[in-house]
Amino acid sequence: MEYGHLGRTGLLVSKLCLGTMNFGPQTTEEDSFAIMDRAHELGINFFDTANVYGWVKGEGITENIIGRWFAQGGGRREKTVIATKLYGSMGDWPNEEKLSALNIRRAAEASLRRMQTDYIDVYQAHHIDRDTPFEEFWEAMDILKQQGKVLYVGSSNFAGWHIAKAQESARRRNSLGLVSEQSHYNLIVRAPELEVIPACEDYGLGLIPWSPLAGGLLGGILRKIDKGRSAADHIVAQLDRHRDKIERYEAFCDELGEDPANVGLAWLLHQRAVTAPIIGPRTVEQLDGTIRALEIELNDKALARLDEIFPGFKTAPEEYAW
Repeated sequence: MEYGHLGRTGLLVSKLCLGTMNFGPQTTEEDSFAIMDRAHELGINFFDTANVYGWVKGEGITENIIGRWFAQGGGRREKTVIATKLYGSMGDWPNEEKLSALNIRRAAEASLRRMQTDYIDVYQAHHIDRDTPFEEFWEAMDILKQQGKVLYVGSSNFAGWHIAKAQESARRRNSLGLVSEQSHYNLIVRAPELEVIPACEDYGLGLIPWSPLAGGLLGGILRKIDKGRSAADHIVAQLDRHRDKIERYEAFCDELGEDPANVGLAWLLHQRAVTAPIIGPRTVEQLDGTIRALEIELNDKALARLDEIFPGFKTAPEEYAW
């Protein structure tokens, strides 16, 4: 396994981040435990979750699974850099969602209880809260850091100007500020290249791409459907929209002699500011298959070919101005 610093911090994390969103809804607790154990065997130390995962309001199903896995001991917690998120609704009463100081405090305490740990390595805002000023956000986060309950703060789904505003607010408080940003980024979805990635580079945030395979579109979907394996209706609709590109992409992966999923992950690992794509295996076998992505070296010619198939963006404003 390869490791790199999370943004400008001294924190070392694996080049692949284990996403846990499937734990509970699609992957049993027993299988989730096996995946997390195997991740450690492979050297993956960076796990990502969120308080809403499990998708039963207020239950925190996935965090509870992780907590019971930590409770088995054996260095599981100590070997893991755990990142979780807050923002989504965890109840029907006021102040049980978003980024008010009150919800930040309550949500953090609840995540700590569910995961049976006394600190969160990276605590992330799952979305921008347009109703809460960053001064309030940072005061609440700084208190958690002073209490030793949170070590680093990250964002998710922020625009470039949100990152800038957050960092300048933190700077006025002499606070470290954001250290990471989770963005929807892959060969098909390349909008972060406009302003999010430049903001991450300028402010020293590590980019953590979610949905690196575009919900399965970049995972060899054509060959799977040809073998009779079904795909969700929304994926089929997206495939119809991008079929020409996907056909060219899978043909190019065949030329490389590599699995499309691994090429998609390898491409992200070649991009600016990227620390670790989030992989979301439903089985141990799927997890094992992703490790190959770390070994794939895409030369300039291969990267240019992928840009030709899936055109990206220039950094703003050159994308839309001189």
